[in-house]
Amino acid sequence: MQSDTPTSPRLTTLTLFGIRSGNMRWGLAQMGTSPPKLEKVPGLLFYKLLGSGQGKGFSIKPNFWRYGLMCTWESETAADSFFQESELIQTYKKRTDEVWTVKLLPYQQHGQWDGKSPFTPTLENKYSSGPIAVLTRASINWRALPSFWRFVPKTSEGLEDAKGLICSIGLGELPLVRQATFSIWESADAMKDYAYKHPLHQEVMRRTRAEKWYSEELFARFKPISSQGTWSGIDPLENILEA
Repeated sequence: MQSDTPTSPRLTTLTLFGIRSGNMRWGLAQMGTSPPKLEKVPGLLFYKLLGSGQGKGFSIKPNFWRYGLMCTWESETAADSFFQESELIQTYKKRTDEVWTVKLLPYQQHGQWDGKSPFTPTLENKYSSGPIAVLTRASINWRALPSFWRFVPKTSEGLEDAKGLICSIGLGELPLVRQATFSIWESADAMKDYAYKHPLHQEVMRRTRAEKWYSEELFARFKPISSQGTWSGIDPLENILEA
């Protein structure tokens, strides 16, 4: 991977892979075998290979049929070259039923991921309107695991009927301990209504601080700028971004 001193907003991509039947073991193995290949990708500044959970948020139940790859890039040209030409992506396409990639530009970032701030710099113009993507990521303290998993899944269930939610998925680097939720909302108001008015979510926010659930956490908001492919049979942003 390369590093630089960026001045423009950090292009970020999230790709979701739907693993084809008969390739479950292959998909799981990529969590260990793909990093050496990703380390050599030109223009790739930061990446995380992610498993997924069942449902729309944090989940104790893994989904072995869907995996994620989150990246930040030196340029859009570097990102496009990887997704169009790299041998790794071509291999994934042969082993998957569907692939969905969303390009994002960060509005803001708070916290760190493995001691890094991968989504900086951010857009100079702050959010004004339109769809907004949100990433919430945390490393959970071992002592806090019982409390975390007692309360958080109930909050994630609230996403099932959250007003204004376009799509959402629970992701993670390590089962139970290193978890994330990625979601896209019709507007920042819709996202805030869920985050600050849902009673269970408010309780989780209170306990997170009071009981020091996290050893590291990151919260970021993004502007979706393009969407390609399908996730569960559809492109969730196709009509929205066109509008």
